[in-house]
Amino acid sequence: MLSLLAASVLLAPQDKPLNVPPPGFRALFNGKDLSGWKGLVANPKARAEMSAEKLAAEQKKADESMRAHWKVVDGVLVFDGKGQSLCTAKDYEDFEMYVDWKIHPKGDSGIYLRGTPQIQIWDHPDGSGGIFNNQKNPKKPLLFADNPIGEWNTFFIRMVGDRVHVELNGKVVVRNTVMENYWERNRPIYRSGQIELQNHGNTLYFRNVYLREL
Repeated sequence: MLSLLAASVLLAPQDKPLNVPPPGFRALFNGKDLSGWKGLVANPKARAEMSAEKLAAEQKKADESMRAHWKVVDGVLVFDGKGQSLCTAKDYEDFEMYVDWKIHPKGDSGIYLRGTPQIQIWDHPDGSGGIFNNQKNPKKPLLFADNPIGEWNTFFIRMVGDRVHVELNGKVVVRNTVMENYWERNRPIYRSGQIELQNHGNTLYFRNVYLREL
């Protein structure tokens, strides 16, 4: 049975207030502009190796690209498919989050956790929500829970340590599974990092992005 909190977040789209966080959560997207977000610069390992001056210069270019390709339309984050991923300006450790997403036919995307790929957004063939880049631990969703292409879907994601739990449209698709470090396979996943909405070369839609730090 869904909790009252989950039920409130999983209301039908026409009944859901846009970008109003449930109790205990805060909105990462304000529904008006790109405040609190930045453009993507390289990957966590590469960023850590940059000088402060180099990182600042690359971030300036990335932010310009972000503003060119990510827009807010009627309370929804819209990506035109031509730029790079959208990243939180802040890093996070352990957290719970909700995010609504929608794709077009043949669309593809994902949610990077601590800068690491990814909770998969891809409707076919296995469904969305799996930890797509795992090699040693389970990578596919437990079941197919996607709504039809072109309709809104809701992720609930919990990350504690290196373990991830994912619900898609109220159904568990990943249960307490280790998320591997894609960038440095010989190391555990980073303890802190940004959350990213992944560019995959197609138009994407996101809204109702809520987070609670644990």
